[in-house]
Amino acid sequence: MAKADIHLVDETDEIARQFRSVMRRLAGGVSIITAGRDDEITGMTVTSLTSLSAAPPRLLVSINRQASSFALIERHRLFGVNILGSDQQVLAARFSNRRLKGSQRFDGTTWFTGSSGVPLLGKALATVECQAEEIIERYSHGIIVGRLLSMELSHRLSGLIYWNDQYIQIDHDTDLDRLAEVSIPLAHVR
Repeated sequence: MAKADIHLVDETDEIARQFRSVMRRLAGGVSIITAGRDDEITGMTVTSLTSLSAAPPRLLVSINRQASSFALIERHRLFGVNILGSDQQVLAARFSNRRLKGSQRFDGTTWFTGSSGVPLLGKALATVECQAEEIIERYSHGIIVGRLLSMELSHRLSGLIYWNDQYIQIDHDTDLDRLAEVSIPLAHVR
């Protein structure tokens, strides 16, 4: 094994910088978390989404408590999950652009309002509406346990991954003429 090129030091900023470098080595699927209702909507790009349980269906997402999305999720106790496909890198960049605020992030994108009232993105590989069942505040972030309310799955087989500070596209060879790109409703979870 090669000698590590990172050595911990006492300065907190340096440890945080080095920790971010370490975590960039972990590839993560790219999703956009959407929140809010009516005119007060926002969203953010995340790689911190994971399943918690299939029975009952629950997921976890970790969000910085300073993010505008966190405040809206905390207030309304609802959020959307939009899993991005390989062709949605521009959308991922748009929702992580700090210069764009709130509903500005949705300008020029295809989106719709889910049955719970949260905004959901069109053409995502999958969309999920969640109720925030529990919010666990730790350090700079909130760990949100989402109870699935509804979900839709696209027929497309592709993915967008974030690894080592860059987006990586994963495409599966499929016959797109045979598989329509129309979303099919999977279920409404009770």
